[in-house]
Amino acid sequence: MTAEYKVIGDVAVITLTNPPVNGLGFATRIGITDGLAKANGDPAVKSIVLTGAGKAFSGGADIKEFGTPKALQEPNLLSVILSLEASAKPIVAAIHSVCMGGGLELALGCHYRIAAPGTSVALPEVKLGLIPGAGGTQRLPRVLGVETALNMIVSGEAVKSEVLASLPGQKLFDKLASSPESLMDEAVELAKSVAGKTGDALPLVRNLPCKHPQGDAYFQFAKNMVAGMSKNYPAPLKCVEAVQAATTMKFDAGMLEERRVFTALMFTPESLALRHLFVAERAASKIPDVADDTPQRAVKSVGVIGAGTMGGGISMNFLNAGVPVKILEMKQDALDRGIATIKKNYESQVKKGKLKQDKYDQRMAMLSTTLSYDDLKDCDLIIEAVFEELGVKEAVFKELDRVAKPGAILASNTSTLDVDKIAAFTKRPQDVVGMHFFSPANVMKLLEVVRGKDTAKDVLATVMGVAKKIKKTAVVSGVCDGFIGNRMIEQYSRQAGFLIDEGATPQQVDKAVEKFGFAMGPFRMGDLAGNDIGWAIRKRRATERADMKYSRTADKLCELGRFGQKTGAGWYDYQAGKRDAIPSKLVLDMIEQHRKDEGITPRKISDDEIVQRLVYALVNEGAHILEDGIASKSGDIDMVYLTGYGFPIFRGGPMHYASQVGLFNVSESMKRFAKNPLDDASFWQPAPLIQKLVAEGKSFS
Repeated sequence: MTAEYKVIGDVAVITLTNPPVNGLGFATRIGITDGLAKANGDPAVKSIVLTGAGKAFSGGADIKEFGTPKALQEPNLLSVILSLEASAKPIVAAIHSVCMGGGLELALGCHYRIAAPGTSVALPEVKLGLIPGAGGTQRLPRVLGVETALNMIVSGEAVKSEVLASLPGQKLFDKLASSPESLMDEAVELAKSVAGKTGDALPLVRNLPCKHPQGDAYFQFAKNMVAGMSKNYPAPLKCVEAVQAATTMKFDAGMLEERRVFTALMFTPESLALRHLFVAERAASKIPDVADDTPQRAVKSVGVIGAGTMGGGISMNFLNAGVPVKILEMKQDALDRGIATIKKNYESQVKKGKLKQDKYDQRMAMLSTTLSYDDLKDCDLIIEAVFEELGVKEAVFKELDRVAKPGAILASNTSTLDVDKIAAFTKRPQDVVGMHFFSPANVMKLLEVVRGKDTAKDVLATVMGVAKKIKKTAVVSGVCDGFIGNRMIEQYSRQAGFLIDEGATPQQVDKAVEKFGFAMGPFRMGDLAGNDIGWAIRKRRATERADMKYSRTADKLCELGRFGQKTGAGWYDYQAGKRDAIPSKLVLDMIEQHRKDEGITPRKISDDEIVQRLVYALVNEGAHILEDGIASKSGDIDMVYLTGYGFPIFRGGPMHYASQVGLFNVSESMKRFAKNPLDDASFWQPAPLIQKLVAEGKSFS
C-alpha cells in the first residue's frame, strides 16, 4: 500500500505516499479505504485528516492504469470518494503544492478542505482528451459556481489556491492556511473543531445547489465559443455538456452522464494520441543506459559561437533561464547585427506586455560578446552555430580544444553532419555532443541531443538537465545523416517531389496534409526554411548516394534563384513584408514543362494518396531508425515530429498514428506504392521491423 496511517491525539491522519505526485493507483486507493475503515472502527478517533506526502497532495489518477482493468479495479476512484462521503466521522482534506485531476475530485469528496497558499489546483483531463471522470464536472460547479468551474474544466489550467479562496461565495476551501509549513497543524485543529459531527451535520458537496441564472442561453454561448477554439478535439465541448448536466440533472444522474462521456472519450483517437504524448514526453528524458542519478556537470555559463539567427536564438534560451551567455563572432559587424536582433526580439516582447522591462534589462546584462576564442576559456558549455560544412566545424572545434577548460562540454548545433567526425577534431571526444536546436531556436520546443560513440554519460545527463532548464523537449539520437528528424523529412520531401511529378500541384499537396492536421505542408515548409538547404543536401547526395532517386523540380526551382520567403519567391510567390503563399504561374509552368521533358502524363491524385505517401514515408524511415538504434523507442520519434515538425498533436506522431491505423494496413499500402513506376520501389519495401510486428500482430507501442 502507498498510504500511511497514524493517530495524533484523537485525529487520524491518512497520508498518501506514492511519489512523485501521489498518483491514485490501485495500491494507493486501497491504502485510503483501509485507513478510513481503521479510523471509523477506532472509538478513540473523532475525526480524520487526509493529505499527501512530499511535493503534492495528489496529481490525480495514475495514467499508466488508463484503459486497463486496474483503473476500474475496486475500490476505483469513484468508490473511494463514496467512502469518504459515507464516513461517519468528519474528514478534512489538507491540500498543498499540487491538487489536480483525481486529486481534486478526492478532496471534493471530503467534508472539509483546507489549503496551503501557493497550491496549484486544476482539473487538467481535457489535455488528455478527456473530461473529469470522478465527479469533477458535477462537484466543482457546486463549490465555485458554474462559470469559474467551467473555465477551469475546459482549459485544464491550474489556478492558485489563494485566488480561488478569494472568490466571493466559494465553498471549495473552508480555510486557507497561514503558510505551507503550518498546514498540517491547522488541518488537525480544524479536524478537532468539527469532531463529533455526524450524519446530516456533515457537509457534502453533492448536496449543494448548482444553477446558472441564464440557464440554456449561457451554455449555448459557451458551446459556440468552445467549438470555435477546439477544432479536432472533442473533449472541450463534452466538458461544457457535462457541466450543463450538473445544472439540469439530479446529482446521481449527472454522475452517470459524466461517466458515460468519460468512458466514450477514453477510446477516441484524440485521447489515445494525447495520452501517448503525455507518456512519451516524460519517457524521452530517460536514456536506457544512463541512470537517473548520474552526476551532472555544473553549467553556470555558456558560450555560443555565431551570432546569426540560430546563434542568437540559442543564446536567448539561456538568457531566459538566467544563465550568462558569451557570444563569439569573427567580425564586429556580424556581432553587432546579432545583438541588435536579440534586442529587437526582447523589445518586441516588452512592447506586447509579455516581458517586463526589468527582466529585459537583467537578460541583456547577462549577455557579453567577444571576437576571440580565448575569452571562452571559462565557459562550462560551448555551443557552435556556424555554417553547416565539415571544414568549418573542424576549424571551430580545433580552436575549442585549444581554449576550453577541462570538463567543458563542447556541443555542435549541426543538423546533419557526423558528430563522431566533429568529436575527432578534438583530444576530448568524450566531452563532445550534438545539440540540434530547431529554428527559431528561442521558440521551437524540440532539442535533438546527438550522442556520439565516445560521448560521456555525465555529458548526456548534463545536457538533458540543461534542456529541461531552458524548457526544451530533449530527444536523444544516435549518429547518422540527419539524425532522427531530418533523416525522416528527406523521405517525406522526396515523396512530395514525386507527387508533383505525377500530377499534383504544390498547393494541393500542402492543403491535403494541412487538412490532415500538419501545421504546414512540405512546399510551404521548404519556402520558410529555405529551399537552398535541401538543394545543398541533394548535391551532397549526388556524390555519396548516386542511386537515390529524386524529383528534379526542386533543383530546377533553386536554379531559378527561388529559395523561398527570404528571396520573395519559392514554390510560391510572396509580397514584401508578408508571408502569404501565393500560387505561382511560373512554378506551375516549370512543373508542366518538366513532366513533358520526362515523358510523364499527369494523373489525378487524391488527397488520401498524398497524405498516405507522405506520412507512411515518415513511418517506414522511422522504423529503419529504430532498427538502426538511432532512436531507442518509437515515442522518441513521435516527440521529434510533434515538437519539431508540426505533426498534428491530435494524431499522436507518425509512429503512434501508424499503430492506430494498423501496421498491416500501412504495410499493404507500402506494397501498393512500390508498384508505382515513377516512385522509388526500393524505399517502399516495408522495413523489417514493420514486417516483424505485422507477423506478431503487434504495434510500435
